[in-house]
Amino acid sequence: MGILRPLPTLDQALPGRNERAFTLSGRHAVLGTPIEPPFPEHTQRAVFALGCFWGAERIFWRLPGVYTTAAGYCGGFTPHPTYEEVCTGLTGHAESVLVVVDPAIVSYAELVKVFFEAHDPTQGMRQGNDIGTQYRSVIFVADAGQRAAAERIREQYASTLGRAGFGPVTTEIANAGPFYYAEEYHQQYLHKNPSGYCGLQGTGVSCPLSSA
Repeated sequence: MGILRPLPTLDQALPGRNERAFTLSGRHAVLGTPIEPPFPEHTQRAVFALGCFWGAERIFWRLPGVYTTAAGYCGGFTPHPTYEEVCTGLTGHAESVLVVVDPAIVSYAELVKVFFEAHDPTQGMRQGNDIGTQYRSVIFVADAGQRAAAERIREQYASTLGRAGFGPVTTEIANAGPFYYAEEYHQQYLHKNPSGYCGLQGTGVSCPLSSA
């Protein structure tokens, strides 16, 4: 659960710190790959926020072509936030997942399709019982190509969801700022805790992938 409050402004945000307040193992508990850069030159990065990052990360690490994934925080003001700080709603961050892939195996558009189908992108500042700005739906784009693909697929899926009786899509498409890694116990959480909580639930509506 979270605290339902408006997103903070820069002057309202918690001050944070100059460096990470915790250490990481640096290895993916499932894939065995590094979760921090440098990554292989042929890989591509994508960052998504779709509710609690425990279940979101598991969805992506299971995909073919994924080199590594990590849970973290993106889209806020507070540098190097902690989980407790993010949960106050005063950092501006969303719980996010970094996905590093081989684009020859899985395309960015296919990742966006998985993102949309894995949650309900019409719920605003929540996903199911998880309420708060940190659970909002966001695609953090790295360049113009990612933005164009994300905007095209969002528009297509919004039309599809509307025909199925859902409300407007609230997914934000934002430039990717710093990705701050979450604490070690959050990384690959549902692998380490197979019966752990996952509040993600899709709409059951397939996301189309027509070309531009």
